[in-house]
Amino acid sequence: MGKQDSPKSPRPRSLIPDESSGLNDCQLRWTEMLKNNDPSLGRRISHWEKSTLVKSFENDNSVLKYTSFKGVCSGKRQIRWLRRHTKSILFTFTLMGFFLLLDSLMFSLFDPKFLKNIPPPRNEHSPKDRNAGYEYDQEKSPVMYSRLLHMAAVSLTEFDVFIVQRDADREETKFWKESYPQVAMWKPCADKKLKRAGTVNNRTGFILVSANGGLNQQRVAVCNAVAVASLLNATLVIPKFLYSNVWNDPSQFDDIYQEETFTNILKDDIDIVKELPSHLKSIDLKSIGSLVTDSELAKEATPDEYINNILPILLRNKIVHFLGFGNRLGFEQLPSRLQKLRCKCNFHALKFAPKIQKTGSLLVKRIRKYATERSMLENQLLGNFISTVVPFKTEASPSKYLALHLRFEVDMVAYSMCDFGGGINETKHLQSYREDHFPLLLERLKKTEPILPEDLRKMGRCPLTPEEAALVLAGLGFDRGTYIYLAGSHIYGGISRMLPLKSLYPNLVTKEDLLSPSELEPFNNFTSQLAALDFIACAVSDVFAITDSGSQLSNLVSGFRTYYGEGNYPTLRPIKKRLAAILQENSTIKWGSFDNRVKKMIEEGQRVRTREYGRSIYRQPRCKDCMCKHH
Repeated sequence: MGKQDSPKSPRPRSLIPDESSGLNDCQLRWTEMLKNNDPSLGRRISHWEKSTLVKSFENDNSVLKYTSFKGVCSGKRQIRWLRRHTKSILFTFTLMGFFLLLDSLMFSLFDPKFLKNIPPPRNEHSPKDRNAGYEYDQEKSPVMYSRLLHMAAVSLTEFDVFIVQRDADREETKFWKESYPQVAMWKPCADKKLKRAGTVNNRTGFILVSANGGLNQQRVAVCNAVAVASLLNATLVIPKFLYSNVWNDPSQFDDIYQEETFTNILKDDIDIVKELPSHLKSIDLKSIGSLVTDSELAKEATPDEYINNILPILLRNKIVHFLGFGNRLGFEQLPSRLQKLRCKCNFHALKFAPKIQKTGSLLVKRIRKYATERSMLENQLLGNFISTVVPFKTEASPSKYLALHLRFEVDMVAYSMCDFGGGINETKHLQSYREDHFPLLLERLKKTEPILPEDLRKMGRCPLTPEEAALVLAGLGFDRGTYIYLAGSHIYGGISRMLPLKSLYPNLVTKEDLLSPSELEPFNNFTSQLAALDFIACAVSDVFAITDSGSQLSNLVSGFRTYYGEGNYPTLRPIKKRLAAILQENSTIKWGSFDNRVKKMIEEGQRVRTREYGRSIYRQPRCKDCMCKHH
């Protein structure tokens, strides 16, 4: 006899359905369990109930079809299902409760009524605003887009919760990488040797430049001076840097750059000397007409202007001193070799001094937490101070980070004439600052039709606030755990103004957070050298986000990332006019629509374009005079 339940074995009689009875298979099994006192029933029914139910099964088939026994059987399957999924059900209800609580919390967090009760964070770095000293009243902490901030906070937290639930690797935003792979086709090539114009020895005279402004304006002035010296076949004296009451930095060329490297790299292109010959040092340059100020030279002057107006002075007096020299050479009508020479100066010859390279390397290592492989960009900016060894079998990989350059200093805010939601106190303070620092701006405004602050914002003429920058990053999908390096530290409004950004992105650091007081001590009172540290941290970051296209630091850093990036260093450039139109819908727009439009805006700014007419070659080096395209 075959085994029970085998294909050839007859089923036990008691379990064979009786078609005439109308019982289904499930009901018959239930009946057998009742007859045999199946222990699996446990304490669900009493002995009296068992006998009654069996008797009912046997004597009244017509009732069986419609009684609850079918429900009892299916109920057993439901109980088993509930047992298997109890944890999932509890988790679902817990998660729903969490989101309801979070929704209420975030609404309160970004409610201005709540912000006024928040005390200043302890031990938080909060540099004083340059020339400002203005801190918002805690009762009027400015929040301009509370609804969008609320949705951004919920979106970022939901993302983190689901990551934990799946116990999976973090799904990164695509903006950690370049949107267009074609950028990798462009390679640096400005350092190729050029055919020198004129004789090797100086035959026209000496050019002396005293450059004004901060680190980045002076850098542009140096490279423009190199091109002008080549154009006029003159000898360039190592440029001097003017002391400014705004920057308060007495640093000179060799305090910031490697003088010998600068001279050696350009020696085949122009003659460079450290000082004027002794017979020219004592000459009163103003009295002989060799002192040329910015008021005497057109902004972005053409080569013809230099040949027609400056060369005669140089030939007559053997020396010309450019005082200021801010943006005094244009980007068009210039011979290709001079454009290439400008690029060679900026991207190859101007290397930061060892002191800056060493501290910059330390800064980058502390942001990343681990050493990384050296790239062309890091090699150019950090020299031999960046580690070439990747730790073997480290448990964690180097931390990626985003560098954010917020151009929200008091001078930018005041000059823009925009309103930033700070109320009457802010308006009075900014007007007072304009009267002290921008009297010519106020005189000019008296002669023109005033533009309303809201119209200035629609036109894209207002610097982005920290709040707006936070919304852009959230819209692009950067999660709450993103490490953000904040370049510059003089944010107008201080802690209160930074609160929305800090709330969405708590991993926000500055150089003052990462370097000890003793490590920063050699840079104290040298703002240009401190700016050089920001330059390095921004340039080698995994992603660089700018908030103002007119910033010299942002332009030069983005140019370096383009020139040396090899398609691995994306830059995010919000289009302020388009962003203003999106933010104007704060009261109605849904988060899905907001982040979709922000992403499209940034992708538009990342399109691969060659240098446009009139644009700075330092910002847009992707052209035949500066880079080479490889197919």
